[in-house]
Amino acid sequence: MAYVFLLLAIAAEVFGTSLLKATDGFTRLWPTLGVVVSYLAAFGLLAVVVRDIPVGVAYAMWSGLGTAAIVAVGAVFLGEPLSVTKLVGVGLVIAGVVVLNLGGAH
Repeated sequence: MAYVFLLLAIAAEVFGTSLLKATDGFTRLWPTLGVVVSYLAAFGLLAVVVRDIPVGVAYAMWSGLGTAAIVAVGAVFLGEPLSVTKLVGVGLVIAGVVVLNLGGAH
């Protein structure tokens, strides 16, 4: 169940991050509230997750998979360009998460 909560935490963080541009520097109320609520949910869920998953592994997955997801959201929904360099960087982040998970079971 901890991994389900971790995926929900990642989704909440990605949703909040995807709203940041719409806040216009936190001058627009509704997008700003969306960011705040999403980040509170993400950190609340992450706090529950670290009861069962080592914090280093959980945070690596949360930040790494969140980074990969926000790059995809940026490309698909926000019109941000993808480059080979960006894709290689995301691949390296994911590889790091995999390596940490392989070592995290000890």
